[in-house]
Amino acid sequence: MSELMIRTDGVELATQSFGDSAHPPLILIMGGMASMLWWPEEFCQRLAERGRFIIRYDQRDTGLSTKYPPGQPGYVFDDAVDDVFRVLDGYGISTAHIVGFSLGGMIGQVAALKNPERVLSLAAISTSPVGVDTSGLPASGEAWMEHMTMEADWSERADAVAYLVEDARLTAGTAHPFDEAGTRAFLERDFGRSGGYLSATNHSVLFEVGETWQGRLNEMTVPLLVVHGTADPVFAVEHGEALARAATDAKFVKIEGGGHEIHPGDWEQIISAIEQHAEGRTSAK
Repeated sequence: MSELMIRTDGVELATQSFGDSAHPPLILIMGGMASMLWWPEEFCQRLAERGRFIIRYDQRDTGLSTKYPPGQPGYVFDDAVDDVFRVLDGYGISTAHIVGFSLGGMIGQVAALKNPERVLSLAAISTSPVGVDTSGLPASGEAWMEHMTMEADWSERADAVAYLVEDARLTAGTAHPFDEAGTRAFLERDFGRSGGYLSATNHSVLFEVGETWQGRLNEMTVPLLVVHGTADPVFAVEHGEALARAATDAKFVKIEGGGHEIHPGDWEQIISAIEQHAEGRTSAK
Protein backbone atom coordinates (compact mmCIF):
# COMPACT_ATOMS: atom_id res chain seq x y z
CA MET A 1 0.00 0.00 0.00
CA SER A 2 1.23 3.50 -0.90
CA GLU A 3 -0.04 6.88 0.27
CA LEU A 4 -0.38 10.10 -1.71
CA MET A 5 -1.75 13.46 -0.54
CA ILE A 6 -3.20 15.28 -3.53
CA ARG A 7 -3.19 19.07 -3.25
CA THR A 8 -5.15 20.89 -5.92
CA ASP A 9 -7.62 23.77 -6.21
CA GLY A 10 -7.11 24.60 -2.54
CA VAL A 11 -8.14 21.11 -1.42
CA GLU A 12 -6.15 18.28 0.14
CA LEU A 13 -7.36 14.75 -0.62
CA ALA A 14 -5.68 11.89 1.22
CA THR A 15 -5.38 8.73 -0.87
CA GLN A 16 -3.95 5.23 -0.70
CA SER A 17 -3.26 2.82 -3.54
CA PHE A 18 -2.87 -0.95 -3.80
CA GLY A 19 -1.33 -3.11 -6.49
CA ASP A 20 0.60 -2.44 -9.68
CA SER A 21 0.10 1.02 -11.20
CA ALA A 22 0.50 -0.58 -14.64
CA HIS A 23 -2.78 -2.45 -14.12
CA PRO A 24 -6.18 -0.98 -15.04
CA PRO A 25 -7.12 1.63 -12.39
CA LEU A 26 -10.18 1.36 -10.17
CA ILE A 27 -11.18 4.12 -7.76
CA LEU A 28 -13.32 3.49 -4.67
CA ILE A 29 -15.77 6.14 -3.37
CA MET A 30 -17.13 5.59 0.13
CA GLY A 31 -20.47 6.78 1.56
CA GLY A 32 -21.54 9.66 3.77
CA MET A 33 -19.45 10.54 6.85
CA ALA A 34 -17.15 7.60 6.09
CA SER A 35 -13.41 7.78 5.51
CA MET A 36 -11.62 5.59 3.00
CA LEU A 37 -10.90 3.10 5.80
CA TRP A 38 -14.48 1.90 5.39
CA TRP A 39 -13.12 0.19 2.27
CA PRO A 40 -11.27 -2.50 4.26
CA GLU A 41 -7.60 -2.89 3.43
CA GLU A 42 -7.96 -6.62 2.79
CA PHE A 43 -10.88 -5.94 0.44
CA CYS A 44 -8.68 -3.51 -1.51
CA GLN A 45 -5.80 -5.96 -1.60
CA ARG A 46 -8.03 -8.74 -2.91
CA LEU A 47 -9.27 -6.47 -5.69
CA ALA A 48 -5.67 -5.58 -6.52
CA GLU A 49 -4.79 -9.27 -6.72
CA ARG A 50 -7.36 -9.57 -9.52
CA GLY A 51 -5.11 -7.38 -11.68
CA ARG A 52 -6.40 -3.92 -10.75
CA PHE A 53 -4.66 -0.79 -9.48
CA ILE A 54 -6.88 0.23 -6.56
CA ILE A 55 -7.21 3.77 -5.22
CA ARG A 56 -9.24 4.71 -2.17
CA TYR A 57 -9.47 8.24 -0.77
CA ASP A 58 -10.88 10.33 2.05
CA GLN A 59 -13.65 12.58 0.84
CA ARG A 60 -13.58 16.13 2.17
CA ASP A 61 -14.47 16.36 5.86
CA THR A 62 -13.35 12.76 6.52
CA GLY A 63 -10.07 11.11 7.44
CA LEU A 64 -7.03 13.23 6.63
CA SER A 65 -8.57 15.30 3.82
CA THR A 66 -9.52 18.97 4.02
CA LYS A 67 -12.03 19.73 6.77
CA TYR A 68 -14.42 22.64 7.14
CA PRO A 69 -16.15 24.12 10.21
CA PRO A 70 -19.31 22.18 11.14
CA GLY A 71 -22.28 23.64 9.32
CA GLN A 72 -20.04 25.49 6.85
CA PRO A 73 -19.06 23.01 4.12
CA GLY A 74 -16.93 24.63 1.45
CA TYR A 75 -18.38 22.42 -1.26
CA VAL A 76 -21.54 21.09 -2.87
CA PHE A 77 -22.42 17.77 -4.50
CA ASP A 78 -20.75 18.57 -7.83
CA ASP A 79 -17.51 19.37 -6.02
CA ALA A 80 -17.54 15.86 -4.57
CA VAL A 81 -17.99 14.54 -8.11
CA ASP A 82 -15.10 16.64 -9.37
CA ASP A 83 -12.94 15.34 -6.50
CA VAL A 84 -13.08 11.88 -8.11
CA PHE A 85 -11.29 13.30 -11.14
CA ARG A 86 -8.97 15.41 -8.99
CA VAL A 87 -7.77 12.16 -7.44
CA LEU A 88 -7.32 10.52 -10.83
CA ASP A 89 -5.46 13.59 -12.11
CA GLY A 90 -3.21 13.43 -9.06
CA TYR A 91 -2.17 9.94 -10.13
CA GLY A 92 -1.85 10.95 -13.78
CA ILE A 93 -4.75 8.65 -14.74
CA SER A 94 -7.00 9.56 -17.66
CA THR A 95 -9.66 6.82 -17.38
CA ALA A 96 -10.66 4.45 -14.58
CA HIS A 97 -13.29 2.08 -13.32
CA ILE A 98 -15.41 3.53 -10.49
CA VAL A 99 -16.93 1.67 -7.55
CA GLY A 100 -19.14 3.64 -5.16
CA PHE A 101 -20.95 2.66 -1.98
CA SER A 102 -24.16 4.38 -0.82
CA LEU A 103 -23.56 8.14 -1.24
CA GLY A 104 -20.41 7.17 -3.11
CA GLY A 105 -22.62 5.31 -5.58
CA MET A 106 -24.60 8.50 -6.17
CA ILE A 107 -21.40 10.45 -6.73
CA GLY A 108 -20.30 7.71 -9.13
CA GLN A 109 -23.54 7.97 -11.12
CA VAL A 110 -23.04 11.67 -11.72
CA ALA A 111 -19.32 11.20 -12.42
CA ALA A 112 -20.31 8.77 -15.19
CA LEU A 113 -22.84 11.27 -16.57
CA LYS A 114 -20.56 14.31 -16.28
CA ASN A 115 -17.35 12.83 -17.71
CA PRO A 116 -18.23 9.55 -19.45
CA GLU A 117 -15.05 9.75 -21.50
CA ARG A 118 -13.08 9.16 -18.29
CA VAL A 119 -15.14 6.33 -16.79
CA LEU A 120 -14.53 2.78 -18.01
CA SER A 121 -17.31 1.25 -15.91
CA LEU A 122 -19.36 1.99 -12.80
CA ALA A 123 -20.29 -0.36 -9.96
CA ALA A 124 -22.85 1.09 -7.55
CA ILE A 125 -23.28 -0.72 -4.23
CA SER A 126 -26.16 -0.24 -1.78
CA THR A 127 -27.25 3.06 -3.28
CA SER A 128 -30.23 4.83 -4.81
CA PRO A 129 -30.80 6.32 -8.28
CA VAL A 130 -29.87 9.98 -8.72
CA GLY A 131 -32.39 12.36 -10.27
CA VAL A 132 -35.25 9.87 -10.06
CA ASP A 133 -38.48 10.19 -8.09
CA THR A 134 -38.01 7.57 -5.37
CA SER A 135 -41.12 8.46 -3.36
CA GLY A 136 -42.80 5.27 -4.54
CA LEU A 137 -39.94 3.07 -3.30
CA PRO A 138 -39.87 1.53 0.19
CA ALA A 139 -38.70 3.89 2.93
CA SER A 140 -35.78 3.17 5.23
CA GLY A 141 -36.38 0.79 8.13
CA GLU A 142 -38.16 2.26 11.15
CA ALA A 143 -35.53 1.19 13.68
CA TRP A 144 -32.73 2.82 11.72
CA MET A 145 -34.78 5.96 11.09
CA GLU A 146 -35.53 6.24 14.81
CA HIS A 147 -31.83 5.89 15.54
CA MET A 148 -31.08 8.67 13.06
CA THR A 149 -33.26 11.08 15.05
CA MET A 150 -31.01 10.68 18.08
CA GLU A 151 -28.30 13.25 18.72
CA ALA A 152 -24.67 12.23 19.11
CA ASP A 153 -21.67 14.29 20.22
CA TRP A 154 -19.57 13.70 17.13
CA SER A 155 -16.50 15.33 18.66
CA GLU A 156 -16.47 13.03 21.71
CA ARG A 157 -14.97 9.59 21.10
CA ALA A 158 -17.07 7.39 23.40
CA ASP A 159 -20.40 8.93 22.34
CA ALA A 160 -19.60 8.92 18.62
CA VAL A 161 -18.28 5.36 18.63
CA ALA A 162 -21.25 4.05 20.64
CA TYR A 163 -23.67 5.75 18.25
CA LEU A 164 -21.98 4.33 15.16
CA VAL A 165 -21.70 0.82 16.63
CA GLU A 166 -25.46 0.85 17.05
CA ASP A 167 -25.84 2.31 13.55
CA ALA A 168 -23.74 -0.54 12.14
CA ARG A 169 -25.86 -3.08 14.03
CA LEU A 170 -29.08 -1.61 12.63
CA THR A 171 -27.78 -1.48 9.06
CA ALA A 172 -26.28 -4.98 9.09
CA GLY A 173 -27.84 -7.71 7.02
CA THR A 174 -29.35 -10.99 8.11
CA ALA A 175 -26.91 -13.38 6.42
CA HIS A 176 -24.01 -12.98 8.88
CA PRO A 177 -23.57 -12.41 12.63
CA PHE A 178 -22.84 -8.85 13.68
CA ASP A 179 -19.25 -8.40 14.89
CA GLU A 180 -19.68 -5.82 17.64
CA ALA A 181 -16.13 -6.08 19.00
CA GLY A 182 -14.57 -5.78 15.56
CA THR A 183 -16.84 -2.88 14.63
CA ARG A 184 -16.00 -1.02 17.84
CA ALA A 185 -12.26 -1.52 17.36
CA PHE A 186 -12.48 -0.24 13.79
CA LEU A 187 -14.47 2.84 14.80
CA GLU A 188 -12.01 3.65 17.58
CA ARG A 189 -9.20 3.58 15.04
CA ASP A 190 -11.12 5.57 12.45
CA PHE A 191 -12.13 8.21 15.00
CA GLY A 192 -8.53 8.62 16.14
CA ARG A 193 -7.21 8.96 12.60
CA SER A 194 -9.91 11.46 11.61
CA GLY A 195 -9.60 13.54 14.76
CA GLY A 196 -13.32 13.22 15.39
CA TYR A 197 -16.42 13.10 13.22
CA LEU A 198 -17.85 16.56 13.81
CA SER A 199 -16.87 17.99 10.40
CA ALA A 200 -18.21 14.87 8.67
CA THR A 201 -21.74 16.00 9.53
CA ASN A 202 -21.27 18.49 6.69
CA HIS A 203 -21.90 15.58 4.32
CA SER A 204 -25.63 16.26 4.67
CA VAL A 205 -25.10 18.83 1.89
CA LEU A 206 -24.03 16.04 -0.47
CA PHE A 207 -27.55 14.65 -0.60
CA GLU A 208 -28.64 17.85 -2.39
CA VAL A 209 -27.89 16.70 -5.92
CA GLY A 210 -29.43 19.64 -7.74
CA GLU A 211 -31.59 20.09 -10.83
CA THR A 212 -28.81 19.53 -13.37
CA TRP A 213 -28.91 15.75 -12.94
CA GLN A 214 -32.65 15.23 -12.69
CA GLY A 215 -34.00 12.62 -15.13
CA ARG A 216 -30.62 12.01 -16.75
CA LEU A 217 -29.82 8.37 -15.90
CA ASN A 218 -31.17 7.13 -19.24
CA GLU A 219 -28.35 9.14 -20.84
CA MET A 220 -25.67 7.09 -19.10
CA THR A 221 -23.40 5.39 -21.61
CA VAL A 222 -21.04 3.89 -19.04
CA PRO A 223 -21.64 0.17 -18.34
CA LEU A 224 -23.33 -0.08 -14.93
CA LEU A 225 -23.23 -2.82 -12.32
CA VAL A 226 -25.68 -2.51 -9.42
CA VAL A 227 -24.96 -4.59 -6.30
CA HIS A 228 -27.55 -4.55 -3.54
CA GLY A 229 -28.35 -6.54 -0.43
CA THR A 230 -31.84 -7.93 -0.08
CA ALA A 231 -31.95 -6.93 3.61
CA ASP A 232 -30.64 -3.37 3.25
CA PRO A 233 -32.57 -1.23 5.79
CA VAL A 234 -31.25 2.13 4.50
CA PHE A 235 -31.99 1.79 0.79
CA ALA A 236 -34.29 -1.17 0.26
CA VAL A 237 -33.30 -3.49 -2.58
CA GLU A 238 -35.98 -1.86 -4.74
CA HIS A 239 -33.73 1.22 -4.92
CA GLY A 240 -31.04 -0.83 -6.59
CA GLU A 241 -33.55 -2.37 -8.95
CA ALA A 242 -34.85 1.10 -9.87
CA LEU A 243 -31.30 2.26 -10.61
CA ALA A 244 -30.68 -0.72 -12.88
CA ARG A 245 -33.95 -0.05 -14.74
CA ALA A 246 -33.20 3.66 -15.18
CA ALA A 247 -29.88 3.08 -16.96
CA THR A 248 -29.64 1.68 -20.48
CA ASP A 249 -26.72 -0.72 -19.93
CA ALA A 250 -27.00 -2.23 -16.46
CA LYS A 251 -26.51 -5.53 -14.67
CA PHE A 252 -28.08 -6.22 -11.28
CA VAL A 253 -26.56 -8.51 -8.63
CA LYS A 254 -28.37 -9.34 -5.38
CA ILE A 255 -26.56 -10.12 -2.16
CA GLU A 256 -28.96 -12.45 -0.38
CA GLY A 257 -29.43 -11.27 3.20
CA GLY A 258 -26.97 -8.43 2.67
CA GLY A 259 -27.44 -5.18 4.54
CA HIS A 260 -26.12 -1.66 4.07
CA GLU A 261 -22.57 -2.85 4.40
CA ILE A 262 -19.64 -4.52 2.70
CA HIS A 263 -19.49 -7.60 4.91
CA PRO A 264 -16.43 -9.88 4.72
CA GLY A 265 -18.76 -12.80 4.16
CA ASP A 266 -19.92 -11.15 0.92
CA TRP A 267 -16.53 -9.96 -0.34
CA GLU A 268 -15.99 -12.80 -2.78
CA GLN A 269 -19.35 -12.28 -4.46
CA ILE A 270 -18.87 -8.50 -4.63
CA ILE A 271 -15.27 -8.66 -5.85
CA SER A 272 -16.06 -11.30 -8.46
CA ALA A 273 -18.99 -9.23 -9.75
CA ILE A 274 -16.79 -6.11 -10.00
CA GLU A 275 -14.01 -8.05 -11.72
CA GLN A 276 -16.34 -9.61 -14.29
CA HIS A 277 -18.02 -6.26 -14.94
CA ALA A 278 -14.71 -4.46 -15.49
CA GLU A 279 -13.09 -7.26 -17.48
CA GLY A 280 -12.25 -6.27 -21.03
CA ARG A 281 -13.40 -2.68 -20.65
CA THR A 282 -10.28 -0.78 -21.61
CA SER A 283 -11.70 2.36 -23.19
CA ALA A 284 -14.51 4.74 -22.33
CA LYS A 285 -17.38 5.29 -24.71
